[in-house]
Amino acid sequence: MSSDVITREQAFKEARLVLDIARERRDRDRAAGRLDPAAELILRRIERRQAAERAAQTAAAPLPSAA
Repeated sequence: MSSDVITREQAFKEARLVLDIARERRDRDRAAGRLDPAAELILRRIERRQAAERAAQTAAAPLPSAA
């Protein structure tokens, strides 16, 4: 009654692969103008938020000292 069990690492690897394939398809659809306008708006909001977070992290990061 025992069945094969995949490791946690393998499960994450497979999930990442599925997610990457879905993102590639979304990006192709977006580039071709086939994305729903509501989804496009959501993506733009996420991209703006991520850019603001990166800018904040860059501004808060200490500058490397000259040794």
